[in-house]
Amino acid sequence: MQLNHLNGIGEKTEKIFHRAGVERAENLLEYYPRYYDTYEAPVLVRDLECDKTQAVHAEVVRDLVIRRVKKLTVVQAFLRDREGNGICATWFNAPFLKGKLFIGSSFIFRGYIKEKKGSFVMEQPKIFDAQEYSKKMGAMQPVYPLVYGLTNNMVQKAVRQALEMLPLTERLPKSVRERYALEDFQKAVCTIHYPHNTVEMAAARKRLIFDEFFYFIASLRKLKQNNETIKNEHILKEPEEVRQLIAHLPYQLTKAQLRTWEEIRHDIASDRVMNRLIQGDVGSGKTIIAILALLTAAKNGGQGALMAPTEVLARQHFENLTELLKQHQITADIVLLVGSMTAKEKREAYARIESGDADIIIGTHALIQEKVTYHKLTMVVTDEQHRFGVRQRETISMKGHNPHVMVMSATPIPRTLAIIMYGDLDISVIDELPAGRKPIANCVVDTEYRPNAYHFIQNQVREGRQVYVICPTVEYSEAVEGENVIEYAEKLKKIFPPSIRIEYLHGRMKAQEKNEVMERFAENEIQILVSTTVVEVGVNVPNATVMMVENAERFGLAQLHQLRGRVGRGEHQSYCIFINGSGKKEAKERLDILCSSNDGFFIAGEDLRLRGPGDFFGVRQSGDFEFRLGDIMNDAAILKDAADAVSMISDGRLEVSDKERKMMEEHHQLSISL
Repeated sequence: MQLNHLNGIGEKTEKIFHRAGVERAENLLEYYPRYYDTYEAPVLVRDLECDKTQAVHAEVVRDLVIRRVKKLTVVQAFLRDREGNGICATWFNAPFLKGKLFIGSSFIFRGYIKEKKGSFVMEQPKIFDAQEYSKKMGAMQPVYPLVYGLTNNMVQKAVRQALEMLPLTERLPKSVRERYALEDFQKAVCTIHYPHNTVEMAAARKRLIFDEFFYFIASLRKLKQNNETIKNEHILKEPEEVRQLIAHLPYQLTKAQLRTWEEIRHDIASDRVMNRLIQGDVGSGKTIIAILALLTAAKNGGQGALMAPTEVLARQHFENLTELLKQHQITADIVLLVGSMTAKEKREAYARIESGDADIIIGTHALIQEKVTYHKLTMVVTDEQHRFGVRQRETISMKGHNPHVMVMSATPIPRTLAIIMYGDLDISVIDELPAGRKPIANCVVDTEYRPNAYHFIQNQVREGRQVYVICPTVEYSEAVEGENVIEYAEKLKKIFPPSIRIEYLHGRMKAQEKNEVMERFAENEIQILVSTTVVEVGVNVPNATVMMVENAERFGLAQLHQLRGRVGRGEHQSYCIFINGSGKKEAKERLDILCSSNDGFFIAGEDLRLRGPGDFFGVRQSGDFEFRLGDIMNDAAILKDAADAVSMISDGRLEVSDKERKMMEEHHQLSISL
């Protein structure tokens, strides 16, 4: 159904929804809330807590103060509760409030509480009369991800109409639903958007995540079946150039690297096409293994392609590989292909790739565009493969005639989950770090330590080093408490001298903006980079020696470990400061695991053991993996059940009717052999 068939959605609004990834009305059903806002009973001013969203029943006691600050109109109201205690409320760009808030008028004000100059301030409060607020109390209000021009109210209205007008047909066999105590699909979809309580929401979430995992795993099984029947048409032998490169590297490959290379050599010379995952911690030396594989393809008369998740990383791979081969006097034509190149540069790259002049091609998603035609693609390497997904991996494979596929991931996932998530791949683990790497010095501290941390950071910058500061959110959010990138960067600019350049980075920025910021950071034009987890897969900056993570308790241990891998890449001692914003003892004990181990796989296992059912509203732990709701670490138990269900249907232990098989195949748009 077209979006403009819904009331209130015209051509202009439809385009805004398209920017949010909602192309049709059906997409609204899976446009899930980011979180839920629960309205609690109003409290007295004396019971307000800092850094929380709360409501207070209060009376306006002075005329509003309206002033201009730069381009903003700031409105201030002075409020007093029934005990006579006062609080100041502020709004931005809301001069119309002058016609609503008079001395003596009484409302319920609900907003975010912050401390400024020793007093509490309520920021951007919403205003309700008592009856209006009582209707909202206790209800879970969905809060959706938004783009510019789209409001939460617009999404809510559109979702309600979609739920009323669109059919919600069942997707799972009855035997599966009964075995794993899953509620029916229609109820789950309605409830995830408008739950009455957390118990209902959890049941709906479980059902919908199960669906995501079930069909993902089923598609992997189908892919593996297809792979096992593909004959290797590109027998690749280790060339002399590769043997010479290994022998003359300025360091010795570790036993784990040599073992992994031997597994790859065996695969590419066998009678079956290679499909292998290389899993290893940040800094374990996966990239050199990729280089050996690409060079082997090139020296056997074929082409090798390396697909990186960001332009900055693709450029860095290109420059490093060019320099490495030059140093060792190895000839190979290397081509870069990224989205920001000019049309002329792209045409030249396309021509060299199609003619076969290009031996090794390095790029981003640009490598799988229709315009790219390979002469003889025999080796495909994807870096941080979970950010591409299975379909994109298939797409680049189809660019050649059954090329060998090698995927690399630094995301530490316990082996039990990795076997499920990479079901179509053989797995190699590089579980050993190169000799000589200085271990990162770690500490877990409370918020009171911040002044000391800032002093330490300033000293590091004076010595010429650089710093990452990680925050859990992009901007202020009512329901997700914690430091946010935009405000935090501004705060640091007031703390540090102007000579220290501070910038921010987050995933909502345009690709070109992100690339420019990361390149300037790599060139030391920026000394302190305040960022979300978008730097988790970023650029190699050996000069960065400090990472400070605000509200570290909101992240999974495995993700914190991967973030930590952004530092410790150069000759200087590196440091990681985890700030426990909650102040809770159990949060500190969990974070202390990071201080006791630098082994990503041990940490991922502990993370899984400690987390239990997970935090519904926490930061996603393990990358995207194509899922809208599911997170393989938070939802590991559901993942295992879904994998079990696929296996039981496959071997006949769960009964599925012909009608249900057809329904599953139609839903997934794949002929899944179950």
